[in-house]
Order: sequence, then C-alpha cells, then structure tokens
Amino acid sequence: MTRINLVDPTHATGRTAEQLGEIKSAFGVVPNMFKAVANSPAALSSMWGAFGALGGGRLPPKLGEQIAVAIADRNDCHYCLAAHTALGRKAGATAQEMAEAQAGRSADPRTAAALAFATAVVDKRAGIEAADVEALRQAGFDDGEIVEIVAHVALNLFTNYVNVALDVPLDFQKVKLTRAAA
Repeated sequence: MTRINLVDPTHATGRTAEQLGEIKSAFGVVPNMFKAVANSPAALSSMWGAFGALGGGRLPPKLGEQIAVAIADRNDCHYCLAAHTALGRKAGATAQEMAEAQAGRSADPRTAAALAFATAVVDKRAGIEAADVEALRQAGFDDGEIVEIVAHVALNLFTNYVNVALDVPLDFQKVKLTRAAA
C-alpha cells in the first residue's frame, strides 16, 4: 500500500492538471508513479520535464529504456523495472534485449558500453574512473551523449527512489528482479 496519497487526476488543478493531462495523452492513462509525484507540483514538473527533455535527446529511446531497467534492477525498484520493460518493448527492444539490459549486458558493443558505464555510476555512487569514460568514447559516444547517459541515470535514480520509498503500487505487468539491491 502506498505511503502517500495518489492524486486523482480528475481533482487536480492548474499546471498539475495540465501535466497529468499530457501524461495521460502520452501513456493512455496516468501511471501511479505520476499520481504519487503530483503531490508536489514542483517535483511533477521536474520529472515530466526531464522525461521530455531526455526523450528529445540524442540517445535512442531503446537505449534509454535499457539503461532504466539496469538501474531499476540495481535499486530493487519493481515499479520502474516493470514500466521501463514495457516501454523498452514499445521502443523496439526484444524481450531478450530487455532481460539482458536488466542484468547490465548487451550483445551490441555500444549498448554494452553504455550499460556498463550507467551501472558503474550507480554501483560506485558516481565515483567512476577516467577509464570508465574512455570506454564510452571507444564505443563511439561523444561528450554530449556521455552527459545524457548520466542524466538518464539521475532521472532513473529519482524515479526509483520515489517508487521504492513511497511504495507506489505497480500498475504495469510485474517483471522479476535479477539481483538484490546493493
């Protein structure tokens, strides 16, 4: 059971109502995570704005979703794992690609490098080495893409923490975690 109220979009007003309407247009429904975050108009604006900005970034949507499931698995976030697995499939990833990404792996060298970097940022609490960044460059990522990977990590940490800390009820098909949170 959630630890805070979920905002009913039909009772929201002002900018929160507008953003929940945008979210409903994007997903067909307002997922519970957004209903929880809508308790703070500032937090909702931050989260929704970050999703929009990164969605229009240079990293392909599929890679963004693969990063998201790898981070969700490390943070024991059932909600984000379920949501981003579904979104990854919509972005063109196979079930196998999403399962591999969840474990931080990929058969594609570029994706593998991005996942290794993203999981290192989480596992090392951002205390990565110069070699971690160099591995991304060797895989063909430029500085802008490297910063976007870090931004994806940060956004996913935010959403993971919201969902785990506030025990947001799952409204996507459950996906089994592959590893316990560190």
